[in-house]
Amino acid sequence: MEIELLMALSLFALVSSATPGPNNLMLLASGANFGFVRSIPHMLGVNIGFCLMVVIVGLGIMEVFEAVPLSFQLLQILSVLYLLYLAYQIATAQPASASSSASAKPMSFIQAVLFQWVNPKAWTMAVTAMTVYAPNQNLEAVLLVALVFGLVNFPTIGGWLMLGKQMQQILASPKWLRGFNVAMALLLVGSLYPMLMAN
Repeated sequence: MEIELLMALSLFALVSSATPGPNNLMLLASGANFGFVRSIPHMLGVNIGFCLMVVIVGLGIMEVFEAVPLSFQLLQILSVLYLLYLAYQIATAQPASASSSASAKPMSFIQAVLFQWVNPKAWTMAVTAMTVYAPNQNLEAVLLVALVFGLVNFPTIGGWLMLGKQMQQILASPKWLRGFNVAMALLLVGSLYPMLMAN
């Protein structure tokens, strides 16, 4: 890959990774509710899960969706339903310290890895990256795109998580935290707008 194309890919990865979307909003909420350390598996799952998704998309999974269009429509429906479920979970979350149940916990590594497959923004990023930066689906190019995303994505999503952690002091009051969680849930639902308008 030429240096100009690599720089363009890096910029695309930076902008798409840093802007608000389901992953970043959920990491922000996780940092605010559970702190940085407890949310590290969630952050790692997002990063590794997305890189894995980029590789699988690059190796041709979109051909399956083109061959069976109904499968992609089903995936979109499942994505919307799952994101609405997550939004409800965030809106009704209680602070870990105030929770009457020990079951309150951040998203796990595996959950975050699997979440990428129902995340509309992740699909858009992966498909766009493959279409523009590895159109021939050459294995070396696909792996390079995934590597660039992994390197750029990790500190950007870490920044969202750290921001959430920094907000814990501001959100120490249960009333403020509830308001924050409801706002995060509404933004998560709002992140569905581009996908819904595309159909």
